[in-house]
Amino acid sequence: MRRFGGVGIGRGVGIALMRGEGSVGVGRVDTSPSSAPAPTPTTAPPSTQPAEASSPSTTHPVSRKQKTVPGRGPVNMARVYSDVNANMPRSYWDYDSVNISWGVLENYEVVRKIGRGKYSEVFEGINVVNYQKCVIKVLKPVKKKKIKREIKILQNLSGGPNIIALLDVVRDNQSKTPSLIFEYVNNTDFRSLYPKFVDYDVRYYIFELLKALDFCHSKGIMHRDVKPHNVMIDHEKRKLRLIDWGLAEFYHNGTEYNVRVASRYFKGPELLVDFQEYDYSLDMWSLGAMFASMIFRKEPFFHGNSNSDQLVKIAKVLGTEDLFDYLDKYDIELDAQYDDILGRFPKKSWNSFINSENQRFVSSDAIDFLDKLLRYDHNERLTAKEAMAHPYFAPVRQAAAQNAGPS
Repeated sequence: MRRFGGVGIGRGVGIALMRGEGSVGVGRVDTSPSSAPAPTPTTAPPSTQPAEASSPSTTHPVSRKQKTVPGRGPVNMARVYSDVNANMPRSYWDYDSVNISWGVLENYEVVRKIGRGKYSEVFEGINVVNYQKCVIKVLKPVKKKKIKREIKILQNLSGGPNIIALLDVVRDNQSKTPSLIFEYVNNTDFRSLYPKFVDYDVRYYIFELLKALDFCHSKGIMHRDVKPHNVMIDHEKRKLRLIDWGLAEFYHNGTEYNVRVASRYFKGPELLVDFQEYDYSLDMWSLGAMFASMIFRKEPFFHGNSNSDQLVKIAKVLGTEDLFDYLDKYDIELDAQYDDILGRFPKKSWNSFINSENQRFVSSDAIDFLDKLLRYDHNERLTAKEAMAHPYFAPVRQAAAQNAGPS
């Protein structure tokens, strides 16, 4: 075992942070998303104010008007699980009141760095008590509220299907640098793994990801950063884990959330047009963008150079007519800059993306499933539970039933 800097996590990680080597979510390399401060809902949850931009080079280009109904407030509400947190005790979602129980720092040693990004550094580590591998996510200085939010969400999701397991929380006594200890996943980078997939692999792993999403949504939590970098896959064990819950947030009906979440290529249209009253369906767009890249062998599928260009890239596929219908429905006004860059685009047929290299992945069921995810109108997208019942996953459900055997 090679110990980082010749020392254990306490000093070794401190050295890494002082050198300014960046940060990362668990087992990934990514610097695009920004952390969004979240509201602490009361009887009437307050609005959140935008924090940092998703990328230093981009700003959110549009302004927004939100329809309200007199006496009822905002009109948008999640189609499913809309009242989960309203029916839970305040202690379930009020992460401000969380008291962190710190573990023993000396129980863990760093083996090697495996990732870096914007808000943390990630190391492969070992628990010196039981000699089990682990992942150590060392957080750079951030607001304590954000740390508490991630810990509370991970605790609430503990034991859920395909949710990365938080094993411990420790901190350096001198620097007070906190670290999250996670289960170890022998991940293969998606850029090298996805090209090896056969059709059934795509169906299987998307289904596994849907299990995680339906579970977290059923617990009143939006992930808000679904993308290949945050989906760890141990292909040999056929094990998937959804990681990096640093941008995740509790859903409260009627709350306006920060739109500076998710990574550009996986941002839903609602974020790009500054619609703040979004819900779990944001995760379903991100999953749809992932799925499109997997079946069409085009990574990423929507490749914008900025947030405004990202919306243009989407419009060139889904068309502008449905976009304008969406904007009208929710009374959203686009910034005038789009007059010059958006134009008018017809809706493309999904079949137009099929070629000799990807045709083995693109069935009629795959196209239908994709079409029901990549919708401008978030309320028209499949929920995670609806998605799992789609005919596209029939082979996966059948295999699971056969493996389960007679009851």
